Amino acid sequence: MATFSWLEALKSAQKSALVQDGKKKIHFTFPDRTEMAEEYDVKTGDLLVRKWKKKKMLGGDGNWEFEVGEQYFTPTAMKEDLLRESSSNPIFVRKDTKECFQWRIRNLPYPVSTYSVTADNDARCCIVRTTNKKYYKRFSIPDLDRAQLPLEQSAVSFAHANNTLIISYKKPPEIYSLEKEIKAELQKLKAMKDGDLECNPS
Repeated sequence: MATFSWLEALKSAQKSALVQDGKKKIHFTFPDRTEMAEEYDVKTGDLLVRKWKKKKMLGGDGNWEFEVGEQYFTPTAMKEDLLRESSSNPIFVRKDTKECFQWRIRNLPYPVSTYSVTADNDARCCIVRTTNKKYYKRFSIPDLDRAQLPLEQSAVSFAHANNTLIISYKKPPEIYSLEKEIKAELQKLKAMKDGDLECNPS
């Protein structure tokens, strides 16, 4: 099954782990030199961050791209990033729950009746539209792509509160099983504590 091919990819990747600030941080390096970093809450086991870095075509490191969680900007970084979007623009962030993949789109003030969210299995993405044509967004669900599972409209729900559109996609049973196996595999990885000199890859 395709779900196990992703599990096997994680097993074969070079890995290191560090426990810091109540989070277990795991770094993966795949054979093609693509890097993935994840952060889990130590107490709950919830996934907080998943980000990717791919090598550039002409060599050198690319930038981290967030799949789950969001990048926090320090005042220094904000001064350097002069092209950063206005804070009033819609902000799209994925933050999952145990039951659902979940996305929050902040700075959307329109009432809930304005929005529609469609799961398009042929295009392998979800599409957010507004009846006033003020917002349009397409986004994929990489977890379903990696497991080669279909997108189901019946799994989609959404709500609106505090100028934020909250979109949920109920995880299928195959994802529950895969996440359980991945967590069991990661439990075998010995994590260094904050202050240790280095993380030994396994």
